[in-house]
Amino acid sequence: MNHLDFDQDTVLFDTVFTTVGSTTQTFKIYNNNPGKINIDEIELMGGESSPFRINVDGISADYLEDVEIRGRDSLFSFVEVTLEVNNTTNPLIIEDSVRFLTNGLNQYMHLAVWGQDAYFHNNEIVSGTWMNDKPHVLYGIVAVGFPGLDSNLNLTIPAGTDIYAHKDSRLLVYKSSIDIQGELNNEVTFRGDRLESYYDDIAGQWYGVHLIEAQTSTINYAIIKNGSVGVQVDSTMSPNTLTMTNTIINNSQFYNLLAVAGPNITIENCLMGDAGLTSVFLFAGGEYHFNHCNIVNYWTGGRGGPGLLMRNWFESDNVIYSRNIVNSEFQNCVFYGNSDKEWTVDTVDATVMDFEVLYNLIKRDETYDYSNYSNIVWNSDPLFTDPFNLDFTFDTDSPLNNAGTPSFVTSDIKGIARNISTPDIGCYEN
Repeated sequence: MNHLDFDQDTVLFDTVFTTVGSTTQTFKIYNNNPGKINIDEIELMGGESSPFRINVDGISADYLEDVEIRGRDSLFSFVEVTLEVNNTTNPLIIEDSVRFLTNGLNQYMHLAVWGQDAYFHNNEIVSGTWMNDKPHVLYGIVAVGFPGLDSNLNLTIPAGTDIYAHKDSRLLVYKSSIDIQGELNNEVTFRGDRLESYYDDIAGQWYGVHLIEAQTSTINYAIIKNGSVGVQVDSTMSPNTLTMTNTIINNSQFYNLLAVAGPNITIENCLMGDAGLTSVFLFAGGEYHFNHCNIVNYWTGGRGGPGLLMRNWFESDNVIYSRNIVNSEFQNCVFYGNSDKEWTVDTVDATVMDFEVLYNLIKRDETYDYSNYSNIVWNSDPLFTDPFNLDFTFDTDSPLNNAGTPSFVTSDIKGIARNISTPDIGCYEN
């Protein structure tokens, strides 16, 4: 069946249009067949309400019929967009499409325009220090270093920076480092770019922050929500791949934290909340240090796993491979939620599993009775204030109160000083 070809699949206006009212872009329609093609319909899907306007072969209209292209020929099409200047109610990215119906086949040209004043990053390599005077918008893969291109870069994101991510986009760190410098009450925020209230709690709106063979990186006081995988850390290029402190990751479609193939990670004063599969998945080896964390998964509907899953094996071509988990510890943490199992260790024989679990509250229908577990509060309700609205504070009657072991984390996620001798379990101090 004869069909059309195009010189691109998306017309993207990458200028900030809150200061420029109108501009024009072009795309070409090709007939690569020897005979002529008749395009039955060309339709701007948004119609008269769309901010876009199209012109095909010199004809401007929202809807055209019976447009002919000779064999081995092409047509120029023009797209213009006009936005109200400084209209802060616009979405960050406004989209539409043009439909081409040919021989019963619908094909689409996607249209996208930046809708507000922001820093837009479109499939680009970034480094240095981002400004925080207006939002940053991620479109596609925004990379600190990239396979086959630049690496050994650093990106610093200062306190108060708001980052909005378009559908399927991610912030990728490859053989480079990232330093997220949020502060108490001035966090760095990551979320999808749909600003309507309907999307406040929709998971999977973007991918997440993805570290691959990263150099030493830090995340402090960040709020990361509504992704597919909040933070993913693949393998390591440094003695300590990631230190994450005072951070909330919530409402991820699959995992809030996914660690793969041996990274070295330190997590302190962090809250890993709802996730569709497992809130924290530590997969195929690594070194992990968790202290004063809440892994608390109250995902509504069916869930695919426990709050935390630690697995030291993987399968490839029907062969089981194992990787050691070494020198790891989990202390002063709470693993709780609406599943019977919120802590699971999945091992194969003859593999090193060197970890200690100390002074934690764990919900699990079958408790572990091993020497590396000590002072565990099994299956006691932590009596959170309102877990379904992310309020994981508690009163003195909670089993978390004064149940921890002394640690060097001297204040909680809200900046409240801890009782040094008998701190509370979790990221909040009563």
